[in-house]
Amino acid sequence: MTDFLNFDLCKTSELVSSGELSAAELTKASIDRAEAFQPKLNSFISLEKDEVLEAAESIDKRLRQGESVGSLAGIPLAHKDMFYRLGKITTCGSKIRSKFKGDRTSTVLSRLEKAGALYLGGLNMSEFAVGPIGNNVHYGDCLNPWNQEHTPGGSSSGSGAAVASRTVYGALGSDTGGSIRIPSAMCGVVGIKPTQTRVSRFGLMPLSFSFDCSGPLTRTVRDAARILHIIAGHDPKDSTSSRRKVPDYETECDKEVASMRLGIPSNYFYDGLDADIDRLLRDTRKIFEGLKVEIVSVDVPSHDHINLIWAAALAAEASTIHRKWLRDRPDDYGPMVKRRIEFGLYQPATRYLEALTLREKYLRDYCDAVFSKCDALLTPTMPVVAPRYKDLDVGGGESMPELVLMLSRNTRPISYLGLPALSVPCGFGAKGLPAAFQLIGRPFSEGKLFRLGNAYQEVTDWHNTIPEIVE
Repeated sequence: MTDFLNFDLCKTSELVSSGELSAAELTKASIDRAEAFQPKLNSFISLEKDEVLEAAESIDKRLRQGESVGSLAGIPLAHKDMFYRLGKITTCGSKIRSKFKGDRTSTVLSRLEKAGALYLGGLNMSEFAVGPIGNNVHYGDCLNPWNQEHTPGGSSSGSGAAVASRTVYGALGSDTGGSIRIPSAMCGVVGIKPTQTRVSRFGLMPLSFSFDCSGPLTRTVRDAARILHIIAGHDPKDSTSSRRKVPDYETECDKEVASMRLGIPSNYFYDGLDADIDRLLRDTRKIFEGLKVEIVSVDVPSHDHINLIWAAALAAEASTIHRKWLRDRPDDYGPMVKRRIEFGLYQPATRYLEALTLREKYLRDYCDAVFSKCDALLTPTMPVVAPRYKDLDVGGGESMPELVLMLSRNTRPISYLGLPALSVPCGFGAKGLPAAFQLIGRPFSEGKLFRLGNAYQEVTDWHNTIPEIVE
């Protein structure tokens, strides 16, 4: 394999834009790696070889003619297979939509294409974006690049695996309760769940209207900052998208972090950690202290009620979307997915409305209690490293709800509140599996999170470690 596949997105973009590396050569290498690793990782649902090579050659031609193509010129990306493209099949990881052709192109894909990015293919995912594990009964389980016996996390499983294996330089995922951050943590890559409404959802297969959002998984914090800057911002096709001005997130990466305040929650987030996670988070705190970041202890409001009403609201909205299919095609769902969505059919309207009406109050109380004392919270992204598939209940059995809640315990409250959160790799456990920390900020504070995350990566090199995958 060629060394440039192991570079980060920003460096590779400079090579392509300067003519030192052709987009066609880069894309061919990415295709070769995708095909070589597919039997090992199963990270792709579709691979569009002919189309992407033709697009790469077009990028090269435009660059030779002196045209300014964009900050992602010639960069191969692939995305969770739930972002619609006009006239193209988007499976959503399901049997039900295995032949569905989009009647529109999602705004985020249009913006990436305008910036010169290339679409390598659709990535594997948990069926209909339901589940934090990465299993899929229809297209086969996606596997973790660090150890194929282990889960890559879900629901953006293929996004995490494809980026970690250096097959693509970045991938979009969706996050409703942790589906960007969980695979980022399990696969040892960076993932950003932006503020709710920061990124347009037009052309994204919905799961929960109140909590869905999309963002990138990348090799570095700076790479994530570049992609988020491109896809963020108001979209007339999505009336819920924010009209706030989008900062230059790459510029934010370069700002000083000394004297910033980083909050360590005294309750909830650090409960019940694996010994490896606890050790690595202590090391992370010391690194930030060495960067002259002020560490403060913060009491966070109780998450118990938040978690209950998040689950009720998500299930109610998901079952509304799926009600017709649950009636007409119940056997075409995987058992775990069917059970979780059907739960919403039995939620009383009072509980659903409670979840929606209390959200603003909980967010206001959270910001007053937490972000009046610090610029961001530092927490583990997950309490454990990636578990083995054979140790998990992925069939919808009695232990499934407890498993889902455990894997997403540190991510789902943040989704309910709509806050931005950045997951950054911070080392490896005793079994060689990655761990990660999560930086959480007040609404629209992604720039501060990128600043802190990038400062951490400038003095560490966990993000440069590459899994050994035997072809």
